Amino acid sequence: MSIRSLFSSPRPAPVPRGRPAPRRRARGWTFAPLLVALSLATACSSSPGGGALPGGPELMKKSAETMRSVRTVAFTIATEGRPPVPVRHAEGSLTSEGDAQGTIQVEVLGALQELAFVLTGDTVYFKGPTGGYQTMTREQLSAIYDPSAILDPAKGVPGLLAGATGAKTEAEEKIGGADAYRVAVHLPKQMVTTLVPGVNQEVDGQVWVDKATSRLVKASLPLGGEANAGTVLVTLDDYDVPVTITAPAK
Repeated sequence: MSIRSLFSSPRPAPVPRGRPAPRRRARGWTFAPLLVALSLATACSSSPGGGALPGGPELMKKSAETMRSVRTVAFTIATEGRPPVPVRHAEGSLTSEGDAQGTIQVEVLGALQELAFVLTGDTVYFKGPTGGYQTMTREQLSAIYDPSAILDPAKGVPGLLAGATGAKTEAEEKIGGADAYRVAVHLPKQMVTTLVPGVNQEVDGQVWVDKATSRLVKASLPLGGEANAGTVLVTLDDYDVPVTITAPAK
């Protein structure tokens, strides 16, 4: 056999007259576009780690159950833009018993008022930049903002997650150095008001659920429209870290 014959294609055998030529079988490469399309479809429904993303409703249910067992948490509420809510910033720590302490910035007639607060029992201690502590009832504070409701099993974060509809897991992301699932959700107005007072609309937002613990670590809530539009960002961390909250000295 010659070298040329090794690299040349064999000639097809002659077809006898009166008999149709045999059909050639489709080559394997004709299925390549289909395989590529299937690969892309699989990649679009998978997490960066290669596994499929969990369903949104299942994540919300599991996170709601997990949040009901939380004993303490640190929280931060911040705003971007001009969302139509009076609270501009708040941060502090709270317990499942309803005690809390921290600071809050509230916009009053276009000016920011910052208050330090301590909630113990039915009494709220608060003070401005100068002077000592004054007191009000928890009911009076709730007209402004009651952060202790965040862990309330019915109307706090557990109820917010349980009442979310249209949940769809969008991606896996890093939040505070930990892996979390980002989930698009539709939230009822009465539930959002617990986290952010003054909300008078339903919200299509996003929540991030910690992959390892199923705890809520972040929520993004777009509010308002046109000139009065913005986003409220809620972050939760330091779960179950011991917290001691006592009445301040007068």
